[in-house]
Amino acid sequence: MSTDTLAAAATEVDPISFEVIRNRLSAITEEQAITLKSVSGSPVVTDATDFNVGTYLSDGSIVTMGPQVLFHSGSMASVVRNIIADRSDNPGIAEGDMFILNNPYKGALHQQDVSIVAPVFHDGERVAWVGACAHQIDVGGLNFGSWAFGATEIQQEAMLLSGVKIVENNEIRGDLWDMVMGMTRMPMAVGLDLKAMIAANQVAARRLGELFERYGLDVVLRVMHLEIDHAEQQLRDRLRELPDGVFRAVDYLEHDGHTNALYEFRLTVTKSDDHLDFDFTGTDPQAPGFVNCTRSGLVAGVFTALLPTLAPRISWNEGLFRPLTITAPDGVICNATWPAPVSSATISAVWVVQNVALAALSRLAATSPLTAQDSAAVTKGSMTALVLNGRDRDGLPYGNFLLDSTAGGGGAYRDHDGLNGSGDFCVPRPAITNVESHEANGPILFLYRSILTDTGGAGQFRGGATVGLAITPHDTDELTAMIVGHGVEVPNSIGLFGGLEGSCNRNQLVRCAGDSPAGRITSVDDLELTGDDREVLGAKPGFLALRPGDTLAYSFQGGGGYGDPLTREPRAVATDVEHGYVSVEAASDLYGVILVDGRVDDQATSARRGEIRAARASGAHARTESAAAGLPIGPSLIRADDGVVHCRCGAALGPSNDWLAGTVRRVVDPLGHGSFLRLHEGLELREYACPGCGTLLDSAVARPGAADTLTIELR
Repeated sequence: MSTDTLAAAATEVDPISFEVIRNRLSAITEEQAITLKSVSGSPVVTDATDFNVGTYLSDGSIVTMGPQVLFHSGSMASVVRNIIADRSDNPGIAEGDMFILNNPYKGALHQQDVSIVAPVFHDGERVAWVGACAHQIDVGGLNFGSWAFGATEIQQEAMLLSGVKIVENNEIRGDLWDMVMGMTRMPMAVGLDLKAMIAANQVAARRLGELFERYGLDVVLRVMHLEIDHAEQQLRDRLRELPDGVFRAVDYLEHDGHTNALYEFRLTVTKSDDHLDFDFTGTDPQAPGFVNCTRSGLVAGVFTALLPTLAPRISWNEGLFRPLTITAPDGVICNATWPAPVSSATISAVWVVQNVALAALSRLAATSPLTAQDSAAVTKGSMTALVLNGRDRDGLPYGNFLLDSTAGGGGAYRDHDGLNGSGDFCVPRPAITNVESHEANGPILFLYRSILTDTGGAGQFRGGATVGLAITPHDTDELTAMIVGHGVEVPNSIGLFGGLEGSCNRNQLVRCAGDSPAGRITSVDDLELTGDDREVLGAKPGFLALRPGDTLAYSFQGGGGYGDPLTREPRAVATDVEHGYVSVEAASDLYGVILVDGRVDDQATSARRGEIRAARASGAHARTESAAAGLPIGPSLIRADDGVVHCRCGAALGPSNDWLAGTVRRVVDPLGHGSFLRLHEGLELREYACPGCGTLLDSAVARPGAADTLTIELR
């Protein structure tokens, strides 16, 4: 047992001191974040908040973490632990040191996410750590931005720092600093970011020292341990209140940076008493390209999904890991083995891990009124990175990483719609750079950035609509663009309980050499009307040369819907049409709502909805059975006391472990779920409807011929 653990175990803390100290610890983390953003000059940090900070026990256990990118928080403990294991003896860990790490096989998510961590000493003893992590615009490698399109092994991607002592005795080591700066194409920007992280750590270490001096080391350590123990106990208590069962989710990732191959992520979450087991057995093997993630990314994706779903009102720290088991075979795409390339991990494998973990946990949360309010469809199930580089209007080097795709659609909840342009699920405090800032800082012009119609997944509660934008070079001869993402041919924004999937991404390039598109392209609708050479791009089109007159347009995934769209209040659909979130055509096709001069035609709507229900269930009829009593599961399912699962209309579907077989299953055209949906040639879209009333109970994307996935199995 470590010294700090012994001290903490032997110390009692009065309630007032406990509250003061634990809130002061949170304030320290907030001050870390403020310092980082104040010193950094990168819009990735200052505007898009692609960073995180935290404090840790002497063994690396998370004490506090920031509410910025949650992926980083889930991996930082591994960063600290690997530095302790690898650097304690050589070169040693001393007061005044800081270590830099970006090796994904040592705790980082991908090489662009650089961490700097610092030990905190008190009276000559190492008692804690502080750390910061931030995405860097470029850390070397094959391509600008270090998104190593075409890489086959990690050594081709970027510099690998596995815990280098970058600060020694409170001084930056000049030799190592020059080495790091020599490997980036943007030394001014990256250097400022690294110094910002160093400053953030200095502030946090100083504030912790002040806390130790004021209250005593043993008291502060006791509060740290109690916070972690309380979080563990609160999560275990919450789990005991939920029914035991198995909850499954499946999602896909297309294109690995070499070919448009398809990769399946399969998750089974087993809830038993106060424990959750996350099992990724059945997930496809690792890819030859840069879309894989290591164990740290796997853990980060699961942790990110857990926090707002089952622990929204619990302190976010190490205690939330303790009731979890996370397993995945070595060598799968979400637990890759050396030397698999991983430079796109965060927006590829880690993102899809988050999707399946959120879908499975939301199905669990929906089984209890205690947690059902936090059950949600998937928010913007993919991420698209747009990297630009070239020369600015003064002829100087220009490079930027646009994170505008953060503004996707939010997943719907059981009692309200998802947010339009919501931000990412993994970023509780989302933000994007202002258009004016982009244009002031680089040679680009925005033609539009706006909410897009028919992009939110239809449902009883609608998924949030997403954003699309278009840019063109301005005051420069040429820019090079690289789009990295997925979700162009996979609708990753999974809906729940019959809610439909959110829109797919769409990438388009319009060539119009020399003639400015300003004034001609002002919305997404104009892209098809220009008469210019328009190309619809895939998920990873590689490098694109943008010249004056060219337009690059892209849009992002909308949020998944919640519940059968035919159960949405018709007047809510009319309001959506009025506001431009839903088209008149989608109102009829997806919601069964007929509008005449903007008003609901009740008789025609009733008839239209009857037609859709009949088509789903091969002549579904009105309810003929009495509704069963039992445990509600989402808006349409009930598990009766005898274990049989029923639709709310009363139709019996079957036992808990086989109820899906009692639904009416059909394969449908993806355009039947939304005009922005596209499917990879290796996928199909399935619907599962009640045979009694035609209510849509579930939908799923699957490989043709694959067995159906029973998403909820209560025990």
